[in-house]
Amino acid sequence: MKAILALIPAAALLASCSAPVASSGGSRYLAAFRQVQPAHPTHAQEQLAHARGYWDGDGVQGSPSIRINRAEQKAYFYKGGQLVGMSPVATGKKGHTTPPGRFKISQKSPNHRSSLYGVIKNVATGEIINDDADSRKHKPGPGEVYEGAPMDHFMRFNGGIGMHKGHLPGYAASHGCVRMPGDMARTFFENVSIGTPVTVE
Repeated sequence: MKAILALIPAAALLASCSAPVASSGGSRYLAAFRQVQPAHPTHAQEQLAHARGYWDGDGVQGSPSIRINRAEQKAYFYKGGQLVGMSPVATGKKGHTTPPGRFKISQKSPNHRSSLYGVIKNVATGEIINDDADSRKHKPGPGEVYEGAPMDHFMRFNGGIGMHKGHLPGYAASHGCVRMPGDMARTFFENVSIGTPVTVE
């Protein structure tokens, strides 16, 4: 993993900023990708890990902190100033940008749901009536219900903005939150606490 570290430079709006994403199931719920870490990575595997994220922080002591680089679409995790992990991210798209600044984790919610974005479903049949519903604009009709998009491993750090599991298309695409692959969101979630510094640049 040290070789992977060498590849990395030294150097989320009412908790509901994740846009739903198209899927073959008809609903555009959030999706995420599983991370696989090789025991003895080859150069190609190191490049893949760099692109998909990695974690090398187990057993490392020191206060945690996170740096989110919007230009790179990556989040870096530090312990005591030492870089121990990286995750690709999808930050806010045009019109919903993730604001820069220095913040702190103010809430952790393992099974969070969006209060603004999700789907409208038929209660009796489960049929998706609107797969890109904004609760401020789209109201369920008779026999329908709004269901907020899942935002698992939600780490709030700036008002309604936070990091959480979500779909990464390879560019800034959210409504302001910072989406991460599922495994990396869980790892970051498990290693932060209320008050952990988060820098967005």
